[in-house]
Amino acid sequence: MQTRTLGNSGLDVSALGLGCMGLSFGYGPATDKQEAIKLIRAAFERGVTFFDTAEAYGPFANEELLGEALAPFRDQVVIATKFGFKEGRTTLGLDSRPENIRAVAEASLKRLRTDVIDLFYQHRVDPDVPIEEVAGTVRELINEGKVKHFGLSEAGVATIRQAHTVQPVAALQSEYSLWWREPESELLPTLEELGIGFVPFSPLGKGFLTGKIDENTTFDKTDFRNVVPRFSEENRKVNQGLVDLLSQIAHQRNVTPAQIALAWLLAKKPWIVPIPGTTKLHRLEENLGAADITLSTDDLKAIYEAVSAIDVQGARYPEQLQKMVGR
Repeated sequence: MQTRTLGNSGLDVSALGLGCMGLSFGYGPATDKQEAIKLIRAAFERGVTFFDTAEAYGPFANEELLGEALAPFRDQVVIATKFGFKEGRTTLGLDSRPENIRAVAEASLKRLRTDVIDLFYQHRVDPDVPIEEVAGTVRELINEGKVKHFGLSEAGVATIRQAHTVQPVAALQSEYSLWWREPESELLPTLEELGIGFVPFSPLGKGFLTGKIDENTTFDKTDFRNVVPRFSEENRKVNQGLVDLLSQIAHQRNVTPAQIALAWLLAKKPWIVPIPGTTKLHRLEENLGAADITLSTDDLKAIYEAVSAIDVQGARYPEQLQKMVGR
């Protein structure tokens, strides 16, 4: 697989990474550990060198899973993890105090079975801790050799600029896909100006853009999508038009809707590295196939114009989680 560099950071990763959250958390019961390890190692064998996790995924179980799965080839991969929630639990609120950042770093190093974290994101911006203090703490960890690069997740433009003056931000991670294009207005121009890489999570719209979900789909009771307004039965029915359109475009090229959605992101900027997640080997292979699809300027224009004509319904987060993004 081709590699990409995240902005001006010098951090080289595979053009597509693997978002590992769903193996342990968020989308129903956790995957069997040995099956999950097989999937992660299969991704590496197929050229993936960029793996995304967080202490909050589980909590803690996902980091432990990656630590075991990636141990045989740790020096050949880039691991990104995150800090910023109390006790690693999203339900307890935010905590980016310097002492917590340091505690998370030490615990994550042990769980990941490594002596350095390649990319350390603030999971969500904490309004109670100045971003300069957060960036300064990560800078100290970088100077101590415990972290290589600093990242932000779901941060707003002003925060990104402030943090970047203290410690260069290597990458911003936020949602971005054909059904959530909000980052195009302010985020992408800012990242390009500052030389910061962009790591879109949910590049397949939490599975919706694969075409395998419709208004009749039922989710496990522990699946996060049950509380996402965009995934209400009514909104799924309305939003089906987007998937139908994507399916038409994919059919013309003899590829899948998921592959078109990922190829579209890859074609936007050379410093964009999507991290689709999956629990199934055949889906992994399908996703990685997107890296071999080249979309022309005309292709991109046609896709964009067609998709822009569809008004996607429903918020991407429930209200309480929406308040944590874009700060």
